[in-house]
Amino acid sequence: MRAKRSNRSVVPAMASARNGRRLARVQRNEGRPDVAAQVVDARHRHPERESERLHADLLRADLLIASDGPRIARNKPTLFLGSRGGLGFDLTIESREGAHHSGNWGGLISNPGIQLAHAIGCVVSERGEIMVPEWKPSALPDAVRRVLADCQVDGGANGPAIEPDWGQPGLSPAERVFGWSSFEVLAFKTGNPDNPVNAIPPRAKATCQLRFVVGIDSDDILGSLRRHLDHHGFAYVQITPGRDEVFKATRIDPDDAWVSWAAQSLQATTQKSPAILPNLGGSLPNDIFTDVLGLKTVWVPHSYPGCSQHAPNEHLPPALLREALQVMTGLYWDLGSGDTPHSLSSQ
Repeated sequence: MRAKRSNRSVVPAMASARNGRRLARVQRNEGRPDVAAQVVDARHRHPERESERLHADLLRADLLIASDGPRIARNKPTLFLGSRGGLGFDLTIESREGAHHSGNWGGLISNPGIQLAHAIGCVVSERGEIMVPEWKPSALPDAVRRVLADCQVDGGANGPAIEPDWGQPGLSPAERVFGWSSFEVLAFKTGNPDNPVNAIPPRAKATCQLRFVVGIDSDDILGSLRRHLDHHGFAYVQITPGRDEVFKATRIDPDDAWVSWAAQSLQATTQKSPAILPNLGGSLPNDIFTDVLGLKTVWVPHSYPGCSQHAPNEHLPPALLREALQVMTGLYWDLGSGDTPHSLSSQ
């Protein structure tokens, strides 16, 4: 296998076609195929889980190789093994009908904007630490801590500066984004920010989001928030689930043989030691593959942190794109060679 390494850098397209034929031969073998699919762009959609369950036998496989999101740093080939879960919701206070003059009524009636700000303050501290106990994992698993020990989050020249004292205390930046939960206020509105008037607004609304890791009960996220707000005297704050279905948190074992196989392939192709992330900081419907179909999942991101993801100027440098083509050609080359955890376990 190592004698073929030089070819994959010179003619990635030819090697990719050649490995497509090899992949077809692998999938015709008796027993379970090695790979279910390669997802080039998941688009953050939610496939129909019931359909996947009904056709689970047709989709039977050992491994999903997929691609989405940014590397941990521009020049650092990266693997991630799942994704953080994600749930959006609104917090709302409806105090009364209509606004009232702030001079005539100030000090006499409540201001929902002030109340909602305090309610959010009991959910998250002024330094971004989550205060709802059920939203935080009991501990950082040893395997997760180990693979993140030498991971340096680097947004590059276009990325924002990392704030060392933001988020969960006692964790490294990599541990905070790949090993822990985070809460964000995405939007906050009270009154008319574009044309404020001298009136106490009748309502306030905050659109919020929780990203969470394996170990958090996704079915109890809003229930635990309700109990927490009630305990702190904010029973009048309404909680409304967002439009999108909850993303489940997923993560396969960093010590899995398929992870080692993929990491060795990336290193052989790029001559760089890849970063192994237990999960993406963002969210994907990866549970379709891990939980419904029972697959191991290895994601190979090809973008970089400063790509302005989802913005109008989202971009990908040509040199990074070329290396991405080489990396994926190498993975399929090694898959076709037969030296995989599946082939070794069947001997």
